[in-house]
Amino acid sequence: MSDIQTLDQQLNQQILAGQALDAFERFYADDVVMQENNGEARVGKAVNRAYEEQFFGSIEAFHGASLGPVAVAGDTSYSEWTWDVTFKGGGRVSMNQVAQRQWKDGQVVKERFFYNQA
Repeated sequence: MSDIQTLDQQLNQQILAGQALDAFERFYADDVVMQENNGEARVGKAVNRAYEEQFFGSIEAFHGASLGPVAVAGDTSYSEWTWDVTFKGGGRVSMNQVAQRQWKDGQVVKERFFYNQA
């Protein structure tokens, strides 16, 4: 198993254990760039931490997540996710997404999420 495979597996397991924000602190670089679909990229750990905190804070109830296929090619990992959540003031939704992560020196330096928008 490559170092990136090991790191990606550790990150994914921490997310599945409900420790996404702790995983963010551990695995993401200070200059990380994150992007939703074709949206504007967010640059820097502080900006992305605030975004992640806002996202997780908008969840009223977490019903579960599952990790589908995972792949690593060079310095990039891919993982398919299904999330089942109820948002505050909204209904229960099942979300499917693919996370593409670029790694450097043991940290995620770029992450992009691909999903359908309703």
